[in-house]
Amino acid sequence: MKYQWVLFDADETLFHFDNFSGLKRMFSQYGVTFEKDDFQAYQNINKPLWVDYQNGDISALELQTRRFDSWSDKLNVSSNQLNQEFLNAMAEICQTLPGADELVKSLHQSGVKMAIITNGFTQLQEIRLQKTGMSQYFEHLIISEQVGVAKPDARIFEYAFDKMSQPSKENVLMVGDTLESDILGGNQFGVDTCWLNHHKLDEHETIKPTYTVNHLAELKNHL
Repeated sequence: MKYQWVLFDADETLFHFDNFSGLKRMFSQYGVTFEKDDFQAYQNINKPLWVDYQNGDISALELQTRRFDSWSDKLNVSSNQLNQEFLNAMAEICQTLPGADELVKSLHQSGVKMAIITNGFTQLQEIRLQKTGMSQYFEHLIISEQVGVAKPDARIFEYAFDKMSQPSKENVLMVGDTLESDILGGNQFGVDTCWLNHHKLDEHETIKPTYTVNHLAELKNHL
């Protein structure tokens, strides 16, 4: 095995992130039937905020609250409370992706060390690891909200490597589903990368992963 460490992204790499279902569940508490049109309007606000967050232009708190500002006004509930309830709903419906459990157990049995580097938020990540039984396999959980910078910023990888006692970069693999954060971040930091391309997207002109797989089972075979 070439890799002594495998670093995983969390959302849509190890865990389903079905935010439509989470939002429906959360808004139902307020008697709101959250429809596809509502979700599209939410995503029109949410997605650019994530780009701003990954670029370091806004904080985690700004992202989490600003995406709910319009609903806060409609429901007369604070954006912060709506965000907390959304993350709780997401924790309640959490599931691992197909092949995630088998891959992680197999790597663990092979003596490979693992960590998670996520741009997601503390409230959800820690609960989810506990609920799915995954926490026992990971040496470190590195969360951008706590570090203060998000992938692809090299500083979150530097922070992780400090926690990992500075392994040789050639023995580390970064696995993630998002080219602009996981793969770009890993490439720029100088570690091998594996793009989990679930949706069979076209290759990027400039961001080139070391490996590309469509399923976690493929990665298991690769390793």
